[in-house]
Amino acid sequence: MSVQTTDPKEDPPKHEPKASAWQRLNRAVYRQAPEVFDNVKQLAYNLYKSIFRTTAFPKTERERSEAFFNSFLLHIQPAKIDKHALKFNYTFGLGLISFYLFLLLTVSGILLMFFYVPSVEQAYNRMLDLRSAVSYGMILRGIHFWSANCMIGAVFFHMCRVFYTGAYKPPREFNWVIGVLLFVLTLILGFTGYLLPWDQLAFWAITVGANIAGKADYVSDHLALIPGVPNFHLGIIMKNMLLGGDTVGQEGLIRFYVLHVALLPTVLFFLIVIHFWRIRKDGGISSPKESPE
Repeated sequence: MSVQTTDPKEDPPKHEPKASAWQRLNRAVYRQAPEVFDNVKQLAYNLYKSIFRTTAFPKTERERSEAFFNSFLLHIQPAKIDKHALKFNYTFGLGLISFYLFLLLTVSGILLMFFYVPSVEQAYNRMLDLRSAVSYGMILRGIHFWSANCMIGAVFFHMCRVFYTGAYKPPREFNWVIGVLLFVLTLILGFTGYLLPWDQLAFWAITVGANIAGKADYVSDHLALIPGVPNFHLGIIMKNMLLGGDTVGQEGLIRFYVLHVALLPTVLFFLIVIHFWRIRKDGGISSPKESPE
């Protein structure tokens, strides 16, 4: 009969560290339903791979290129960016600021639509309700109002930056045209939204703007001097298209409301998508190292 003896020089057995609450929960779930737990992990992995089809942290140039080309969220950005273009004092982030303000305007505008009624009898009273009856109503309206003004300024200064840095030159001349259209649509969005509160300031401002559009007869009169061009009143046509009549009323409010919340934002969104796409296709943000053509 052999007797096992322990060597006093050997270290005493170490106790395993106490498992954390998350580890105990993980073991309990895995013991109860191992197949379900594996299926959930596989589903999460498949979902991750459907979004990011490459390694999470690419290391080589090939893995970085695959990450950009196979992921939609990354594909809208160029695979390589000039180091100088990343400096804040080169772009001042004006393009992204304009886009973020557009998103803020979209969210705040949708929230305001829950309380607004495009009616000459109720529009102004609904604006007054934002002060007293709606929680944080004035803050919501202020966010929408100041974001609209800031967006106009951000887009304007963004165009100034593009012009002074020569980013409108080939091969980016088409994207410059898209940017001009975006600036014009931003101004029109601000103009159409000006009438919606239906106060005295909005009423007379739109009245003046409609009368300015009515003066387009000066253009049609000169076009009528061309042989073969019929005489038509362009100013009256444009004013009727805006107001739906001779004065600012219910028809004009409905038209401005539809333009402001549906038509113009949709067109602006698609132009923004094209604008980003052209930045991607033109090799990213322009660099001062590029030689003008």
